[in-house]
Amino acid sequence: MNQHHYPPIARPLQWAMAVVFSLLGACASVPAPGTYEKTASHALTATGDTTLGQRVQANFGDLGDQSAFYPLVDGMDAFVARMAVVAAAERSLDIQYYIWHNDTSGVLLIGQILKAADRGVRVRLLLDDLDTEDKDAFLARFDAHPNIEVRLYNPFGYRGNRGVGFAGDLKRLNHRMHNKSLTADNQVTVVGGRNIGNEYFGAVAHTAFQDLDVIGIGPVVGKVSAMFDQYWNSDVVVPVAAFGVADISDSERLQAARNTLEQRALQYMDSDYVHAIREEGVLERLKLADMRFYRGRAALLYDSPDKVSATAVTAETHLAPQLAPLFTEAQGEVVVVSPYFVPGEKLVTFFGELVAQGIRVRILTNSLAANDVGLVHAGYIRYREALIRSGVEMYEFKPSPNQITRNKKWIGSSAASLHAKTMGSAHSRVFVGSFNLDPRSIALNTEMGILIENEAVATQLHDTFDIMVNRQAYRVELVDGDLRWVDPAADGAPQTYDTEPHTTWWQRFAAGTLSLIVPESML
Repeated sequence: MNQHHYPPIARPLQWAMAVVFSLLGACASVPAPGTYEKTASHALTATGDTTLGQRVQANFGDLGDQSAFYPLVDGMDAFVARMAVVAAAERSLDIQYYIWHNDTSGVLLIGQILKAADRGVRVRLLLDDLDTEDKDAFLARFDAHPNIEVRLYNPFGYRGNRGVGFAGDLKRLNHRMHNKSLTADNQVTVVGGRNIGNEYFGAVAHTAFQDLDVIGIGPVVGKVSAMFDQYWNSDVVVPVAAFGVADISDSERLQAARNTLEQRALQYMDSDYVHAIREEGVLERLKLADMRFYRGRAALLYDSPDKVSATAVTAETHLAPQLAPLFTEAQGEVVVVSPYFVPGEKLVTFFGELVAQGIRVRILTNSLAANDVGLVHAGYIRYREALIRSGVEMYEFKPSPNQITRNKKWIGSSAASLHAKTMGSAHSRVFVGSFNLDPRSIALNTEMGILIENEAVATQLHDTFDIMVNRQAYRVELVDGDLRWVDPAADGAPQTYDTEPHTTWWQRFAAGTLSLIVPESML
């Protein structure tokens, strides 16, 4: 499954099959409301007496209208933090993700969730249906637990190949849920850019995804819980049980899930990754009393779950207009980290206007060699020169050495890639979440993120940005009307390239050709 937020583009054979079986995909429909059981439920709020509630009170006291945040930059830290939060839960777990891989991190985390349910924790697991192909049987077994319910966002009626499903209902199914949050006992939440999979948590030796989450405590947690409730009870969300996958008893289904998890979890607990976590001292590093949290007011920005049926981009249903003040009220400097960056003419003009007002605008996105979605890079290059001409400072994330020698795939995963999605302004506010500055995040997929008001966090973002662009990025410049890529971290003197570094002629030709023909609405 793709590690980005774009629906898969099938291989030619798959597309041929999709055409042949399009009638099958079109005829398969999502179960209609009223034909299945779906009970509304809401976040549990009386949780101050839980272990997490008591720890939060002991360490933070009364936060008032402020929340507290701890940035999770390192992948191992991000994984262990999730495991620890789930292990500490006593009343409830509300979990929402776009991708959940069936790998080391995915299996260990789902195993920890099963243990929580066994000790009486109510688990609500909401997944986007794009990534659940071939997982229906396991999810149905997991859902059989009396304390666990699994629901799917904007599900496919046809439960087989997703390409076939798209062929039958592309307009609806092109809208996906890209949100990422994990909340325990309505006391602690983890929000950011990471899906659940080895590549996001440093669990693959040759993969180096650069990403960012935050642990949130205080009033922001209640906001995340309220947002989760909106999604969970939305008409766009369907219980996995509505698809009638299982044909055996609940107890048999649950035992089958346990057997699968226990066998694989036992194997993974002896993996090099788990040994590395222990050797790195991650568990000691993430003790609540010793972690440095930053306090500040925070707003949760998110798309409505009904965005799938919205006809216009408005602040009532879309995140993008809610995020606009971060830029319109900026003073001094704006930094943007967006792995998938397709600004469009209006945003190019807007950034140029900011520069004209004396605001420094710096943007970091993936280079062609580092981008795991070459199709999106084709959309980005339409605007690269115009941005630079308007005074915007453009940087492109460099590939890792592993990636440079890798055979590029236009759709799929690359060995290393920028995946963090964060924006900041004036060393005072910073946004962390799932939102990219591209048409898909703006108009199609649902997104979420936290806008934090804290000078130290914002300054840390700017400092980290400086480090990244000086060590891990090319600065893209125009010299006599031609693009140049400057690598300041090259051995010896900075190295300049007159073509996109570490790419082949074919990659550059393909990107240029696609930039001329691919509709921007599909990006």
